[in-house]
Amino acid sequence: MAVLKVIEILANSDKSWEEAAKNALAEASKSVKNIRSMYVHEQSATVKDNKIDNYRVNVKITFEVR
Repeated sequence: MAVLKVIEILANSDKSWEEAAKNALAEASKSVKNIRSMYVHEQSATVKDNKIDNYRVNVKITFEVR
């Protein structure tokens, strides 16, 4: 039986929500091993001059504890 743990990560990007999610995974993988999956829990954005200025994601990352 595997033991899994879930952590929540907030990340951002000035290009897209997809890049923000990739940034979250890249940052988490610096210190977390055995990542199994990630779930984009929430998306938001900031607006400046009637345009999206910054994309933000809240992701849940699941990893195996060994």
